Amino acid sequence: MGLVFLIVIIVIAVWVLASCVRIVPQAYAVILERLGAYQATWSTGIHFKVPFIERVARKVNLKEQVVDFPPQPVITKDNVTMQIDTVVFFQITDPKLYTYGVENPIMAIENLSATTLRNIIGDMELDETLTSRETINTKMRASLDEATDPWGIKVNRVELKNIIPPAAIQDAMEKQMKAERERREAILIAEGQKKSTILLQKVKNSLQSWMRKLRNRQPSFVQKLRKSE
Repeated sequence: MGLVFLIVIIVIAVWVLASCVRIVPQAYAVILERLGAYQATWSTGIHFKVPFIERVARKVNLKEQVVDFPPQPVITKDNVTMQIDTVVFFQITDPKLYTYGVENPIMAIENLSATTLRNIIGDMELDETLTSRETINTKMRASLDEATDPWGIKVNRVELKNIIPPAAIQDAMEKQMKAERERREAILIAEGQKKSTILLQKVKNSLQSWMRKLRNRQPSFVQKLRKSE
């Protein structure tokens, strides 16, 4: 009985010691708490914690991450409602702030992205919105990066994935594009006909000039024949 009890004690001791050893892989960090309070941030390598009074609170991914947010309804300055979805590229720079700064960082970024996008688009008209993707991306990145800095997050890039205007405006844009294509086609045809007319006139003038030279040369040729006889 005593031997069984000893074996159990040894197994428990080995399990406790094994649980105190933690290997942190590359591009990750681990937040360590002691008695519920922040104690340290473990970087890549092997680490040991004190059993029972220390615990691993969170494992943080330090790689650049990509979040694709669903389309958000926004209203332009000229009162046009459209749907815009964004893609945010971010990286965690401070694991401690990321762990304790905000409850749900991804949801916070999504809500912040939606409000920032509405503020930017609200100062722009429809035509400007459709042609100013790079400007909107730059403004959103600067605003999100500043707002997420207290959370230990660095926003590297923001991209507008799709800008979806209302169906009526899409139809009007398609008709406008079709009219523009037809206008360009008509211009090309007119230019081709003009060039063809000019070319034909040049050929006609060349033939007339050649005929005049031929008629001028004919009397002298006849005179030469008579002299030779």
